[in-house]
Amino acid sequence: MGRLLDRYGNPVRVAALEQPRAEPGVTGIRQAFASTVASGLTPERLAGILRACDLGDLTDYLVLAQEMEERDPHYFAVMGTRKRAVSGIAPRVIPAGEDTPSKTIAAAVEARIAEHEGFSDLVEALLDAIGKGFSLVEIDWRRTGAQWWPEDFIHVDPRFVTFDRETGRELRLVDEADPVDGIALEPFRFMRHVARMKSGLAFRGGIARVAAFGWMCKAYGLKDWVAFVETYGLPLRLGRYDAGATKDDVAALYRAVANIGTDAAAVLPRSMEIDFTDTKATGGDRVFENLARYVDEQVSKAVLGQTMTSDDGSSMAQAQVHNEVRHDIASADARAVGNTINRDLVRPFVDLNFGVQKAYPRLVIEIEEAEDTEMVIRNVDRLAKLGLTFKASELRARLKFTEPEQGDEVIGGATAPAAPPPAEREARNRPEMPGAPWDDLDALEEEMLDDWRPAIGPMADPLIGAIDGAGSYEEALERLEAARGEMSEAALIEALVIGMTRARGIGDRSDG
Repeated sequence: MGRLLDRYGNPVRVAALEQPRAEPGVTGIRQAFASTVASGLTPERLAGILRACDLGDLTDYLVLAQEMEERDPHYFAVMGTRKRAVSGIAPRVIPAGEDTPSKTIAAAVEARIAEHEGFSDLVEALLDAIGKGFSLVEIDWRRTGAQWWPEDFIHVDPRFVTFDRETGRELRLVDEADPVDGIALEPFRFMRHVARMKSGLAFRGGIARVAAFGWMCKAYGLKDWVAFVETYGLPLRLGRYDAGATKDDVAALYRAVANIGTDAAAVLPRSMEIDFTDTKATGGDRVFENLARYVDEQVSKAVLGQTMTSDDGSSMAQAQVHNEVRHDIASADARAVGNTINRDLVRPFVDLNFGVQKAYPRLVIEIEEAEDTEMVIRNVDRLAKLGLTFKASELRARLKFTEPEQGDEVIGGATAPAAPPPAEREARNRPEMPGAPWDDLDALEEEMLDDWRPAIGPMADPLIGAIDGAGSYEEALERLEAARGEMSEAALIEALVIGMTRARGIGDRSDG
């Protein structure tokens, strides 16, 4: 194998690829354990963390972003939902060409990468960038002879990553050799993923930055809510003593009252009274609940693009239409992760095993939009009755059905019986009597059937034009709705009226 270069022109140290580079330790610059940042977080402290992040000191911000997922069930759930919307999709590999070598390379990528048992974990590790703005994964390479393959994918703690001071765009690894500016990432060893949810510097683009203030307010609200429940969720115990009671009597009474429960206990002389405001009437408990619910809804909008399925308790039908993660967001995540995998994993794998290629296979993660198949079937049936025809193969593909093969057990397939030939139809329907009027009616029928196009065209042509010009099912529905105003039944009504009048005339003439 000749000298390999990465996509930036840096030489690859092939002999060192099997040695992990970014592993943490108990001591040293990359310590596995970190102190908490979220405990006792105040608005002033949060502002300081974000200002430090803006200046390139990311440690506290990254620890906070991690703790936000660990401490808030809702934030944890919606972040996991967004990641699994992509990680749960089986990838496919597209060869670079139709020639045998291209297909051989694509098959190797399929076997070693797309079908890797840790592929879904790799996708979720890369999508950690959604919260923090960026993610770094180390490839644990293995080889047998000249064959290389990824044994494992190791998520690098984002605390071990920094950015160059000049542009703020190049990811670097924090190391003893340079604990401040970090060292350059070794070629073919790391996968770099940046969440492009907004323009600008990567470490300012994570959702954790957007959600941090609301998360802090919710934490304050939950703490106050718990204190509220602890104080007002239990009945007040009130003991009264006589005017002649001694200090020992008062102390004994207080101990008795206090031992009944916790908090909200008091002792008073019988001659004294204290009025207590009914907190239930003020609705104080709803204040905390509404705050927590509002913050959760905003987090859902930021992470999933909607709140219907996660917060509003919608029906199953609504959820299927709206989906858990908005389709455009899931598709963008899948496309971005696919680009990262192709750039930092597929291409190095191919170069190590097959040498540098002019074109490389592509690993694709496709997010299919949820579709109401019942509506598809209903509209197909409706349009078929209007005379529109469809390809059975396209309808099967739309409904995710395969073409039955010979010998398969099939369900359905019953069709309407074919129309009998004209002679048989006449024998069934014509009374047993001779006479020319039946010949005239047959001639009228053939004439109207031969001339059906001018009559049905003004109604069917707008529908056919709407279908033919549509690029998607949704666009077709919109165009069909607009085409209703262009349809005209006047020609059909006129043809039917003329036919009925002529048939009536034939009948009157035959009666005498």
